[in-house]
Amino acid sequence: RLFAHWEAVASTHRVSLPREMAGPIAQMARHSQAREPVPYVSLSEHGKCEEAAYEERRYPAGKWACVTMGEPMYEQSISMSFMKLMRYICKENSVGCYLGMTVPVLNEIHLTKEGTELEREVVTAYYLPGEFQQNPPVPMDPEIHITERAPLRVITRVFYGTTTEETILREISLFWELLGSTDTVLRETYIVATYENPSIPQRRNEIWFICQA
Repeated sequence: RLFAHWEAVASTHRVSLPREMAGPIAQMARHSQAREPVPYVSLSEHGKCEEAAYEERRYPAGKWACVTMGEPMYEQSISMSFMKLMRYICKENSVGCYLGMTVPVLNEIHLTKEGTELEREVVTAYYLPGEFQQNPPVPMDPEIHITERAPLRVITRVFYGTTTEETILREISLFWELLGSTDTVLRETYIVATYENPSIPQRRNEIWFICQA
């Protein structure tokens, strides 16, 4: 029943769910309550009400497992990347065991020069739990790369619901309206941070504007 449910979710993202995902899906479901947050320091918060609020944060350097995909649709890229990462997290790694889930999962996106649509290539990144930061398990999948990401300063804003190209572009536009004119953040590269699995309709996400180094 769980597999059938995920199959239906995958179909809304225009991807098919391979049978070998049954094991990782069951394992993720068993451990769904234990999720380690990616560490960060809150630098400042802005806005009186939840709707208009945004926060500035600093994330330390750390090791992430990353997959790059360039499918025709954004949802296809992130779905296929995360299926690879799920298999790595659940068993397909050099220690042969469940590594543990961290949140959020990051999807790094790039806007075209005109700023009207997303570039096809998306990098999906999973932060390695604290116990594996010093010695990351090696992925069996050659398309998964363990990367040491530099410290990151971001301005973040929460939004709820599905993450499609359309909703992301809308959220970026709304956030720019809120911030006004500024040259302190990047204009071509953004991050979509997801906190819950795709089967939750009103799931929590954030759009991250990356501060200039």
